[in-house]
Amino acid sequence: MYIGLDIGTTTLSAVVLDTATGGLLAHHTTPNVAGTFPGPGRAELDMERLQRLTVECLAGIVAKAQVDPVTIRGIGVTGQQHGVAFLDSLGVPVRPAITWQDLRAQEKIPGKDESYLQRLIAQAGGVEAFRRMGCLPAAGFLGTTVFWLHEQRQLPPLPFTACFIPDGIVTFLSGAPPSSDPTLAASSGVFDIVANDWDWALVERLGLPGQIFPPVGVAGQSAGGLRREIAAQTGLPPGLPVGVALGDNQASFIGSVAEPARSLLLNVGTGGQISACTDEFHFIPGLENRPFPGGHYLLIGGGLFGGRSYAYLLNFFRQAGAELFDGAAADDLYERMTALAARVAPGSDGLACAPFFTGSRVDPHLRASFTGLSPDNFTPGHFARALLEGMAEGFHRFGEQMAPIIGERSPLVGAGNGIRRNRLLAGILAERFAMPLHIPALAEEAAVGAAIVAAVGQGEFATLDGATARLLTYAEDTCSATPPYPSPF
Repeated sequence: MYIGLDIGTTTLSAVVLDTATGGLLAHHTTPNVAGTFPGPGRAELDMERLQRLTVECLAGIVAKAQVDPVTIRGIGVTGQQHGVAFLDSLGVPVRPAITWQDLRAQEKIPGKDESYLQRLIAQAGGVEAFRRMGCLPAAGFLGTTVFWLHEQRQLPPLPFTACFIPDGIVTFLSGAPPSSDPTLAASSGVFDIVANDWDWALVERLGLPGQIFPPVGVAGQSAGGLRREIAAQTGLPPGLPVGVALGDNQASFIGSVAEPARSLLLNVGTGGQISACTDEFHFIPGLENRPFPGGHYLLIGGGLFGGRSYAYLLNFFRQAGAELFDGAAADDLYERMTALAARVAPGSDGLACAPFFTGSRVDPHLRASFTGLSPDNFTPGHFARALLEGMAEGFHRFGEQMAPIIGERSPLVGAGNGIRRNRLLAGILAERFAMPLHIPALAEEAAVGAAIVAAVGQGEFATLDGATARLLTYAEDTCSATPPYPSPF
């Protein structure tokens, strides 16, 4: 038995994976209420509160699993990428973490016609300086945020470590100094994924103190044993191995795809990604290349559109109802929107949506648009369907960029709550990619991936490919181009 723990943006999720059967004994979810938004473009997180939520989540999964805790062999951890937590030499948070949603680096420098992000790129030596990072820096990335704080003279006093939020939780659970696996480190914008190390020359050009970056670890390998006081609070045995964390994108791929070399994964949560595993590093402008355990890489089309984009439309409908009709929104507003969208024919009668409400990785100033409006398609259902079709189009364009490298991939796999809870979106994706979309049999894919990596780290399986082939299957029902969608009305 292995626990997988996913420190997500909106929830903390935990599973208990039985490696003998490939089944989940239990899963438990705790809302992530540690996030704060202290001002426009600011997204922070109270690490001490997140620590308490982590204990609550682990205690919850132990209670639900109803197994002898001594049969659990390890804890695998994954979670949100890009953001940064600040820990002192004892592992204690010294200021709020700053998450991937933070936009402060896009602000203009006082008296200058450039943003802090633009200054970072120029000071680094231009965009070519980031070719081996696998991605261009963006607001919310660890390196970008640390650069902003350095420019503002707001970095904590030394000594401290700037690590990733899941790394901070591993340190909290085990008491071990933080280390970052490349799957997380590569989301910083200052990590050379070819050399598998921080780009120290780049760090120096940016004027950042090199000692704040954590050593490079290996996902799933034991960072340390579970601290006795946390064991007492959760019902787990003290000393239980806690693995070095990995990035949630890679964890979701591991927890979703039985055949990594052949498959194409669509993952829709708060954001969204399309991913394909490759054996070599490839630089393609507009796409990201991320490390993958075992010396492989993931080619990523990462969109800022996803479940969050659909939520913006939901909030518009909620606000319209409250302000125009003095009415509270129904609890099933999400389902109502999707049911209305399902009544609209494919193509939304000419209405098209580009769902870039908060820009893209390449162009943070890009904004969303609806085009092709007419009296016939100016309805809530058309807007909802057009937005879902716009998301599918965004993923497909990323797929077209990948095609010269990856060729044709099958099966197409769909993961994340944005697909599991919206089978209309799943069907629209299947239609746009012109192939059936398979949904993993095990839910909470990132947490499952973390548990699998922990099992490999503890020697339960010799290789990651062997573990996924043994443990993962797909649900019997696949999503076609025209899935049935029951109306709640």
